[in-house]
Amino acid sequence: MIGHCLCQLYCSLGHGNKMNLPWALLLVLLSHGQLLPWLRTVGETSLNDFYSEAQAKLFLQFYEQTAQVVLNEFMEATWNYVTNITKQNQKNMLQKEADRSQFMLYFGTRARMFRTDHFLNQDVKRMLRKLQNIDKSALPTEDLLEYNRLLTYMETAYNRAEVCLDEGPCLTLEPDLQEIMATSRDQKELLWAWQGWRDAVGRQLRPVFEDYVRLSNKAAQYNGYKDMGALWRSKYESDTLEEDLEQLYKELQPLYLNLHAYVRRSLYRYYGPELIDLRGPIPAHLLGNMWAQSWNNILDLVLPYPTKAPEDITAIMKIQHWRPEKMFEEANLFFTSMGMLPAPPAFWIKSMMEKPADGREVECHTSSWNFYKFNDFRVKKCTEVTLEDLLSVFHQMGHIQYFLQYQNLSVIYQEGASPAFEEAVGSVIALSVSSHKYLLARGLLSQPHQDSEEEVNFLLGIALEKIAFIPFSYLVDKFRWKIFDGTISKITYNQEWWNFRLKYQGLCPPVPRSDDDFDPGAKFHIPANVPYIRYFLGLILQFQLHEALCEASGHVGPLHQCDNYNSKVAGKILGDLLKLGSSRPWREVLQEVTGESNISTKAFLTYFKPLMDWLVTENVKQGDTLGWPDFSCSFEEKITSKVSFLGTDTEPEQAYLGQWVLLGMSFFMLVLILALGFRLHYLEKQLLDKDTVILKTLPYSYFLGIAMDPHQAARKQWLLLGLCCILMLCCIGLLIRIVTQNTENTPWMKNEGQS
Repeated sequence: MIGHCLCQLYCSLGHGNKMNLPWALLLVLLSHGQLLPWLRTVGETSLNDFYSEAQAKLFLQFYEQTAQVVLNEFMEATWNYVTNITKQNQKNMLQKEADRSQFMLYFGTRARMFRTDHFLNQDVKRMLRKLQNIDKSALPTEDLLEYNRLLTYMETAYNRAEVCLDEGPCLTLEPDLQEIMATSRDQKELLWAWQGWRDAVGRQLRPVFEDYVRLSNKAAQYNGYKDMGALWRSKYESDTLEEDLEQLYKELQPLYLNLHAYVRRSLYRYYGPELIDLRGPIPAHLLGNMWAQSWNNILDLVLPYPTKAPEDITAIMKIQHWRPEKMFEEANLFFTSMGMLPAPPAFWIKSMMEKPADGREVECHTSSWNFYKFNDFRVKKCTEVTLEDLLSVFHQMGHIQYFLQYQNLSVIYQEGASPAFEEAVGSVIALSVSSHKYLLARGLLSQPHQDSEEEVNFLLGIALEKIAFIPFSYLVDKFRWKIFDGTISKITYNQEWWNFRLKYQGLCPPVPRSDDDFDPGAKFHIPANVPYIRYFLGLILQFQLHEALCEASGHVGPLHQCDNYNSKVAGKILGDLLKLGSSRPWREVLQEVTGESNISTKAFLTYFKPLMDWLVTENVKQGDTLGWPDFSCSFEEKITSKVSFLGTDTEPEQAYLGQWVLLGMSFFMLVLILALGFRLHYLEKQLLDKDTVILKTLPYSYFLGIAMDPHQAARKQWLLLGLCCILMLCCIGLLIRIVTQNTENTPWMKNEGQS
């Protein structure tokens, strides 16, 4: 039996005659007898004994001793690629990914052989159950290779995409295009960046996304799920997840509708009725963000009390000579002030805190990394010195704190209680950082107090990030789930994407889009295959945790004024939560911290209640409509809209080309007529010179080769000249029309704004 198991292990993990370090390590462990207890049987042992609870513990020990090596090598190879995108690094990453998948397939398959119904140890049952879900590693070898290549292609296409000026450099997403979207108030420039990014990315991904969906579903089915959406939802250990999500969204929807109506009117004042319909959706390029997921960059356009504008914290940071590393140090200081763990020395050495200046091509999308090695945690971020990036840094340091707190657990448990907890931890700290009290204490504000008007301005600034994010964070995965389950077909990907964005966000594309486009692919998480519902749940959960920590630390007053800096009590509660990793169901963890076992919107609504009261009053006073009733921005109508050309309906581009062809033909005819007239005049003159005597006796002259009365010929020559002049004027008129049509703006492209 031992020989059979060793042979099976070797065949499962080996690569012909070549063996990588993890597999060599396995044999070393075997040879030293560290893993043999799990494999050893005595006499005629039955399979029930072989897959007993005692053997399951040895099996999990077997996994633990090898997983850290395999996962660390995979993470290192992936890090090397995203911080230095080269073909060689890509090749190395794909090889380590194949090794990791083979490793997970081996252990996941064998974890399913244990019959855990009669196991007494709940921890063993939970670990085996989590180990059974091996995601894409369940795919057959050829499918797995294709899937990995496909995922790498999509993410690389996103990372390498650029938008090029007609005459000038090409711009990357970070920081160039994002800077335009955040700071420009020229809607033509915003449209150029918005459309350029989607054309550059989406059209590359559109042809391969169908294969991605097919292979994703195949992987899910090998794991025992109907489709990939079902597998993603299983992470939340809830049979009612979709119903719960819908309920949470409905509870928050009034907040969003009131914010949307207020912002829409403010943009109407700035851009005018040609761009903004006060009863309709908002053009998606005017909200200060490439994806319109947060609107805080247009605070200056929508400020309730402009005479009491908040201080420009970004400008203050730059005046104080903040650098990216100082931003990370500030976040680290916040956590340690609460009695939590500091970032280890390796973090400061190995992290990529700003875009390299050495010419390396890197992936700038912000992320935090656990390398499954003691105290080896890193952040990858192309940091800019802005308030927005400062809050993002705090969020990432929340991930690092989670890694630090649970690193002593089994590798299986080294993740958040749920994906939503992972996102909420850093954001709950960022809520304290956003408070007036904290910013004042850190020297980033100078005014010691806020009056009621300044408080509304402050809360609106937070709302433009948090409330505006509600529908976007909800719809991204609802859209993908319907693709995975077949509700949305490949021929309507883009149409349905904009149907979702209209329904939930009240946004429309500023220019016609077609199903040849693939605008969902312009958001990183879609080509990168990252589930998104975690952000919706994390958005709500962060306020729930914030309220619990504030109550524990003794805060008195409005929730938005709470700052947990230096609160050891809050730090103890949060640290205890993080130490659990995913070793217990998230509902139990939430119950211990908040006294509630379900995610609740109560704290979210409490935080924004002063602003909600003000928004409702303001919208009623202005007579604004909530929502976008009876309005459609279906681009079906836009892309099938025709223009009339020579009595036929045709595409605008074809009509435009036809006008130029017609203009060219008109100029050609003009030149031809003038040349013919000149030629006939020349011939007539030659004839007159040769025989003037005869001509004097003749009662006729010539016109276009026809003999006629001289006076009649003269009149016709004048008519010909007049015809030529009319034709010339028509040519000039057509030229002017083409030029003006080409420079005219569509209704959502006109710029008649007023400041």
